[in-house]
Amino acid sequence: MNDRIKRLRQLSFEAEPSLSIERALIETRFYKENYGKYPVPILRALNFLEICRQKTIYIGKDELIVGERGPAPKAVPTFPELTCHSVEDLHVLNTRELQRYTISQEDINTYEREVIPYWKGRTQRERIFSHVPKEWKEAYEVGMFTEFMEQRAPGHTALDGKVYRYGLLDLKERIAGELANLDFMNDPEATDKQEELTAMSISCDAAILFAERHADLADEMSMAEKDPVRAAELRKIAEVCRWVPAHAPRMYWEAIQMYWFVHLGTITELNGWDAMNPGHFDQHLGPFYERDTEA
Repeated sequence: MNDRIKRLRQLSFEAEPSLSIERALIETRFYKENYGKYPVPILRALNFLEICRQKTIYIGKDELIVGERGPAPKAVPTFPELTCHSVEDLHVLNTRELQRYTISQEDINTYEREVIPYWKGRTQRERIFSHVPKEWKEAYEVGMFTEFMEQRAPGHTALDGKVYRYGLLDLKERIAGELANLDFMNDPEATDKQEELTAMSISCDAAILFAERHADLADEMSMAEKDPVRAAELRKIAEVCRWVPAHAPRMYWEAIQMYWFVHLGTITELNGWDAMNPGHFDQHLGPFYERDTEA
């Protein structure tokens, strides 16, 4: 591996996993102000848009592909709408030996004061457990099965190659066509479709905004960068982030960044079950690599 990758690899090993409460705070404020004002799909999409508008943007030294799930490498958000961690949960995560996620006492206090009170009784986990029979709960409590929709969103997903052929603006155009063709007189599901399609369009806007914020930061960093090589890299990062995911990728660099923004968007909006997989990554990226190499 080259020197850049060696440095990035070392930084990845040295970074300590941590919990970030940023997403939970943004979401809690948004739901307090907006819950009940919109249909659920649109509410969720607008919440995703707000997260993409407010979350901390990070571009590290040496990075060419940019974007983090949290405000820094290995900083993991919480998802109080699914299952809201208790103060005890946060202390356990902060102190356990095998897989520790550090969190400051100040953040725990903030979580206890601002996040936990709002989500009490509103989480997906609590709603599920309020509907299942006693026998089911007993089976769960003795460990016959664990980890399902009580604390995660659906996952184990493998992408096809769509994101390498279409940009999100292309998808928004297709969504607009579907919306225009809804038949409210004869289709009993037309209203549900309208809500879902509208939410999909808003989610495209959110992902594009998220990328544009990275472009703005890269441009800003390039102006302050004294190393001309790194300054040029930052300007290229900005150019790539202004193109994808809004448009279909044209080259290898854009194709990788396109996938990464889509992946980050998916796991930022909800905590998907373990596998959010790129699918046949080599097959999707192969043509871009070959064209760039030949050029």
